[in-house]
Amino acid sequence: MKNNNFKFLFVSLLVILTSCGSSEKIIYLQGADTLNMSDDSRKEVRIMPGDELTITVNTTDLDAAKPFNLMVGGGQGMVGNNSDLPLRYLVDRGGNIIFPLVGTLHVAGLTIRACEQLVSNSISPYLSSTEHPVVTVSMSNFNVTVLGEVKNPGTLRVSHDRISILEAIAQAGDLTMYGKRNNVMLIRIDEKGRKSIHRVDLTDGRLLNSPLYYLQQNDVVYVEQNKTKINSTKINSVSIWFTVFSFVASITSLIVNIVK
Repeated sequence: MKNNNFKFLFVSLLVILTSCGSSEKIIYLQGADTLNMSDDSRKEVRIMPGDELTITVNTTDLDAAKPFNLMVGGGQGMVGNNSDLPLRYLVDRGGNIIFPLVGTLHVAGLTIRACEQLVSNSISPYLSSTEHPVVTVSMSNFNVTVLGEVKNPGTLRVSHDRISILEAIAQAGDLTMYGKRNNVMLIRIDEKGRKSIHRVDLTDGRLLNSPLYYLQQNDVVYVEQNKTKINSTKINSVSIWFTVFSFVASITSLIVNIVK
C-alpha cells in the first residue's frame, strides 16, 4: 500500500511540475494588439488538379443561361431546380475542365475570382451582346484536416474559400492541455502537387499577418504532444512494468514458500 501511495504522489507531483510552465506557452496570439493590421496578408486560394468546382451562370434571359447550368441526372435548367443538383466540374491532372459549349478551360492556378472572369469571358460569344452574365464559382471539396492533440480530430468541410488555422482548430474542439501550441505542423500541397511542411506558433501574435494564417484546401494541421504528455506516457509505462515486476516477484515468493 505504501508503495502505491508513493507512486501516486510521485506521478501527481511530476505532472504538476511539468504542467506549471510559463503562461507564454499557453496564451494564443501574444502581442497581437501591437500589430499593424491594415494589410491583409491573406493568400487567396488557388484552384488545383483534383478540385471539384460548382459553376453557375445567371443572365437576365433565363433561357440563355440554361445550356451552361447542367444538372446531375441529365436535366438542364437554372440552378435552384429542386429535382436536380448543379453539375460539379472535376479539375483534371492537366488543370482543365470541360465546360458546356466552350469546351476545355484551363483553371488550375487561378483564384476563384479569376476563374469566374475566365468563364464569363468564354461564354460571352454565345450570348446576346446585351447580356452581362454573372458567374459564380465555388469549391465543392474544400477540406482541411486537423489531427493530434485536439479534442475532436478529423476532416472539416469548408463552405467558403476562407478559413483560418484558429477557426479550424476551434471547429476541432481546440487543443487539449497536452497540445504543443508553439510548434504546430502545417502540411500543405500547392497547385503543382508539391508538398511542403511549415511550423506555426499559435502563441505569437504575428501569426495574424502570416501567409500561413489562412488555410488552403487539403491542408493538414497536426498538433504535437507537449512534454507533459510525453512524460506522463513514460511514467505510465514505468508504472506498468513496476506492477508486472511486483506481481512476478509475489508469485515467485509464493512458489518458493510452497516448495519449502
